Amino acid sequence: MKKVLLSALILFFLAACNKKEKAAEATNFDAKFDNYKKEFVSHLWEVYPEWASNQGYHKRDSVLVVTDSMYLKRQLDFAHSQLDSIQKYPLDNLSDANIIDYYIIKNQLKGIVFNVDELKSYQWNPSEYNVCGSFAEILNGKYDTAEARLHNFNLKMNGITAYYEAAKKNIQNPTLEHTALAISQNLGGVSVFQKDLNYALSKSKLAPTEKKEIQTKAKIAVSTIVAYTDWLKKLDNKTPRSFRLGAALYKEKFELEIQSNYKADTIFKKAVAHKKELHAKMFILADKLWDKYNKGDIKPIDSLSLIKTVIDKISLQHTTLTKFQLAIEKQIPELVTFVKEKDLLYIDPSKPLVVRKEPDYMAGVAGASISAPGPYDKNANTYYNVGSLSGWSAQKSESYLREYNDYVLQILNIHEAIPGHYTQLVYSNQSPSLIKSILGNGAMIEGWAVYTELMMLENGYKNSDEMWLMYYKWNLRTTCNMILDYSVHVKNMTQEEAMHLLVVEAFQQQAEADGKWNRVSLSQVQLCSYFTGYTEIYEFREMLKKEQGANFNLKKFHEKFLSYGSAPVKYIKELMMKDLKK
Repeated sequence: MKKVLLSALILFFLAACNKKEKAAEATNFDAKFDNYKKEFVSHLWEVYPEWASNQGYHKRDSVLVVTDSMYLKRQLDFAHSQLDSIQKYPLDNLSDANIIDYYIIKNQLKGIVFNVDELKSYQWNPSEYNVCGSFAEILNGKYDTAEARLHNFNLKMNGITAYYEAAKKNIQNPTLEHTALAISQNLGGVSVFQKDLNYALSKSKLAPTEKKEIQTKAKIAVSTIVAYTDWLKKLDNKTPRSFRLGAALYKEKFELEIQSNYKADTIFKKAVAHKKELHAKMFILADKLWDKYNKGDIKPIDSLSLIKTVIDKISLQHTTLTKFQLAIEKQIPELVTFVKEKDLLYIDPSKPLVVRKEPDYMAGVAGASISAPGPYDKNANTYYNVGSLSGWSAQKSESYLREYNDYVLQILNIHEAIPGHYTQLVYSNQSPSLIKSILGNGAMIEGWAVYTELMMLENGYKNSDEMWLMYYKWNLRTTCNMILDYSVHVKNMTQEEAMHLLVVEAFQQQAEADGKWNRVSLSQVQLCSYFTGYTEIYEFREMLKKEQGANFNLKKFHEKFLSYGSAPVKYIKELMMKDLKK
């Protein structure tokens, strides 16, 4: 009996030791992978110094990357080398958080190979070549002294001539749409080297000799940029590439950029079904509001016509051209107050949000956007960029203002600011995982902003039939973004068909529809991120509410969800479910 007991004790002791050894081995692998991630990020910033600057890492601000054949090879060498290195870390030996980082890094590396070897937009998209934005960020930065930043500005200008010469060598059969955008944005950005730079120099304490040197180089920069746009204007482009991506490239780009559990064709079908559901909800509200806005008029038989008639009347309630940006600024504190009163999630009051006119070098794609600081520069300003309406005709301006009427403008501010993009990106910068912050997933970022629109209304924000009707119209825009992008790039939807979708079925003003056509012809897949991310977040929340019942806490869900940084929703869901089980 003693022998049996002794044998059992020995076996128990050996098993316990084995468990400890495995745990120690797993901890050791995790520590090694953490070191690998640091090395990966360090190499990443060597290859992509301007991306590093955008994330608040400013040690290579003086470097201007010249996209020549050597640089294309350098990107591929980096990606293949890192793909080999990451294979050394078996997933079984990594923590849950590091497994997600592993997937995110691997996806990023595969994306680099895809962009260089297959997509090749550096050949057909001339708007990729524009130095103005990165130089403007140096001037606008708050991370160092003006003199240090201007010194980097000076050194960086040394590469501008080679930069545009490489661009000319790379460009082959560019699309007409991207060529026009390149000309517009480059010419719009030259003010960075003129008015903006001169103002910064006048306020600096640089030696007169360096000021003069900078101004001399700036003149060369302007002439080089103008020469590039002249070259594009004169380009003998008899066989321009179509801006449509095509089914094969679209499928791969969707999978790499969106990183969803859904395939592109599946989420497209979901969007089509959701459009039908929204139309049904909108008809009920529009029918209810008919007499309030159209008393005495005969109701149209067609449901879409009835909805449009009511929406058109409500859309007359809007701000003016001169007060458009001011209206946005005034609404931000109201949103903060509502989130606090409803206890929806914590908003850090120490992180500044600045509403500003959209810089010229950003113009031409979206009417409103957020420029957020990276994880290395967490306390810098977040900018809410408001598109300028100056120079527009009275008809186009009125159309735009009706689109962003008093109701829709509030939903836009929820999306872009509180508790949408601005709030989410502040949380992302606090994430303990640098990988999840710098390799942010667009579908999660956009999906969160879209989700908050519904969430705010669910909790009673400006509750009225008009607000809900306009929300459904806005959500229809998100839905039709997905339908439009997939249909244009995969199914060859014509501009006429697109206008019918946007104006007739989505009730958009002509100015908004024209802008969306412009956007879909200049970008690919990004428009899918809104609906895909929103669908995944909303479905996940509803699943948890059903499982947890009375124990479900909305604020805890929001803060826990955001704590993982800007990771793909499918990975956040995986980690949250594991944490909940623990």
